[in-house]
Amino acid sequence: MLSAVLQNRALFQWVKYAVYLALLSNVYLFLVEEIDSAAALNTSVTSLASVFQIFSSTIDTAAWLVLLVFFELETYLLSDQTLRGASGRIIRVTRAVCLATICIACWGYFAEFYGLLASEPLNPMQCDILDDSWSLLKGLDKFEPLTVNACGQGSWVILSNYDRVLATPELLQSAIWLAATDFINAAAWILVVLVLEVEVRAVLASRSGGTSDGGAIFSLKLLLYFILFAAAVYWGFKGDFLDFWDAILWLFAFFVIERNVVSWREETDLVAD
Repeated sequence: MLSAVLQNRALFQWVKYAVYLALLSNVYLFLVEEIDSAAALNTSVTSLASVFQIFSSTIDTAAWLVLLVFFELETYLLSDQTLRGASGRIIRVTRAVCLATICIACWGYFAEFYGLLASEPLNPMQCDILDDSWSLLKGLDKFEPLTVNACGQGSWVILSNYDRVLATPELLQSAIWLAATDFINAAAWILVVLVLEVEVRAVLASRSGGTSDGGAIFSLKLLLYFILFAAAVYWGFKGDFLDFWDAILWLFAFFVIERNVVSWREETDLVAD
C-alpha cells in the first residue's frame, strides 16, 4: 500500500513538472504569434507601453510562470522556517514584481479590447487609398496583408484605432468578444493570486482557520475558477486552440497550488495541536 502511494506521488510530480514545461513552451508560442501579428501590422516598439500592448500575452504568460514557480517553492518545496527568513522575503518581493507586471499586461488586454471598439464603415470614396500597405483583420491578434477587393464585395469597416486595418463586421465583433474574454480572464487570475496570497500569509502566521472551506474566500475562489473555466470553454468553441490549451494548463497548475496549500494548512494544524 505504501509503495503504491509513493508511486502515485512520484507520478503526480512528473505530471506536474511536465505541465510547467508545457507552460514554458507556451511563452515561446505566444511570442511567435505576437511577432507575426506585429509584422503584419507594420507595428514597431516605440515605448514601454507599446511593448506591453504588442507582447501582452507573452509578458503575461512569462510573469505567471515565474509566479507559479515561486508559489510552488513556497507551498511545497521550502520549509516554513526558510520562508520566514531572507529567502521568504526575496520570494515575496519577486512575486510582487511579477504581480505588478501581470497587472500591466492586464491593462494591455484592456487596451486591445478598447482599441477594437472604435470603427467606421468603409466609404466607397476611400477605395482609391486602399493598397497593399493595408492589413486585414482575420481574428484577434491575427492580421494578413489586404489582397481582396474590399470595395467590390460585402461590407467592411475601418478600425479607427489601428493604422490602415480593415475588417468585416462579423470578424470584428468576434475579435471584440475574444479581447473582452482575455481581459476578464486576466483580471480573474489576478484576483486568484491575491486570494492565494492571503491564504499563504495566513498559514505562515498559523491562522489557517480564517481561510477554511465554506467561508467567503472559498466562495470567491469557486466563482473565479468558474469564470476561468468558462473562458477556456469559450476559447475552445471559438477555435482558439493556443488560448484554450494555455488556460487548461494554468487551471491544472493552480489546482496543484491549491492542493499544496490545503496539505500545508493541514500540516500546520497538526503541529499547532
